[in-house]
Amino acid sequence: MSKGDFTAFEAKMRGAGVAEPAIRAFERSYGALCRDETGTISESEIDPAGDLPGLPEGGGEFDPDLLARTVVIKLNGGLGTSMGLEQAKSLLEVRPGLTFLDLIVKQIESLRASSGSKVRLLLMNSFSTSEDTLDHLAARAPGDLSEAGEVELMQNQVPKIDAASLAPVEWPENPPLEWCPPGHGDLYPALVGSGWLDRLLGQGVRYAFVSNSDNLGAVLSPEILAWFAASEAPFLMEVTRRTAADRKGGHLAVRKSDGQLLLREVAQCPDGDIDAFQDIDRHRYFNTNSIWLRLDRLKERLEEGGGVLPLPMIRNRKTVDPRDKSSTPVFQLEVAMGAAIECFEGARAMVVPRSRFAPVKTSGDLLALRSDAYEVTGDGRVRLVASRDGRPPVVKLDDRYKFVDALGELGVPSLRECDEIGISGPLRFAEGVTVAGKVSFSSASDEPAGVAPGRYEDASYQL
Repeated sequence: MSKGDFTAFEAKMRGAGVAEPAIRAFERSYGALCRDETGTISESEIDPAGDLPGLPEGGGEFDPDLLARTVVIKLNGGLGTSMGLEQAKSLLEVRPGLTFLDLIVKQIESLRASSGSKVRLLLMNSFSTSEDTLDHLAARAPGDLSEAGEVELMQNQVPKIDAASLAPVEWPENPPLEWCPPGHGDLYPALVGSGWLDRLLGQGVRYAFVSNSDNLGAVLSPEILAWFAASEAPFLMEVTRRTAADRKGGHLAVRKSDGQLLLREVAQCPDGDIDAFQDIDRHRYFNTNSIWLRLDRLKERLEEGGGVLPLPMIRNRKTVDPRDKSSTPVFQLEVAMGAAIECFEGARAMVVPRSRFAPVKTSGDLLALRSDAYEVTGDGRVRLVASRDGRPPVVKLDDRYKFVDALGELGVPSLRECDEIGISGPLRFAEGVTVAGKVSFSSASDEPAGVAPGRYEDASYQL
């Protein structure tokens, strides 16, 4: 197979039943790889994004007509393996007996009940999360929200690429490892290839709100929906002001050559520009990975591009078996959903409050979310309590707490007044522990050291 020959990839993908739009999208990314495009965006090519519109004021009431033409899409393909999970991440408990997925369903149920409109829900599952997710819905969700044919949008899979030959990697001892997810930018070919885009448009659905299933603050907003519909914009990205916790997250910028808004992920940043990338005063706006789409305009744009959006390719160097660093080196090619902001003329971005961004990427995030720094509302939303003024507590845990199971014995202190908490060594928080300001706890013992009830403020404690 010669460099740049896509024939073997096409045959492999067709043999696995991958839909045509996903094949064409991967072919575009593969071509960029063969041309030795790194997908990087240097600091010299961009300017920081300037002032942006904020969340519009409104009465908080939905327009039933707009709701009836709206679909909520949750990206639900992640297993959360970095947190020690072996099932869909959305099945992680936020509160005892209450999972991310339960709250998502509750949000849709609440919208339907309050508006009288049948708001649609789609879960973009992967091959790893589909079965767990659908089993959970069948047992606990009502009506059409428990039916696979009504709620599931399947993510595609793409081949890993042998880094030496640029051919499809072969790993006969475990063939599933020859495949990888194509990133959440797969949303667009998945909508087309599955038939869901035409199905939704045929049902009169015009607007889509898309967000991560682990971001329970990302709920339909009547103000944003009304603004987006009136704006006639084809694409809207929700951004929020960056904090110390967001230094590694993708940020919004403006391309110098044409003034177009774009998204730069950390994987697209040259090593020499990392300091600038992480400068939260220079690049102020963090991509929450929540977007709004005009589905009719998406269809037009896809038709213009031969069924493919020209998304920047992100090249990741891995090994075919991620647990075996001596296994064959591979490239995994991904595209980012938010990168589509540069594919639409007239695309917009809006600064939203931190209450619309409450994701869980680490066990530290989960500890914060389970604490009283956040509240769960009656309609299934999760948000920072008002007294925190949009600032999440920074939680730093040592590696013994990397996996979720380790949090069970740790306990959950009050973090309502906490700016930063550091935890090192085996500990157990008693009921009634309040952490305020910047506090660290450490223990060098073999057994968990108990943290007694009380108030701990702006100090370090060796137990």
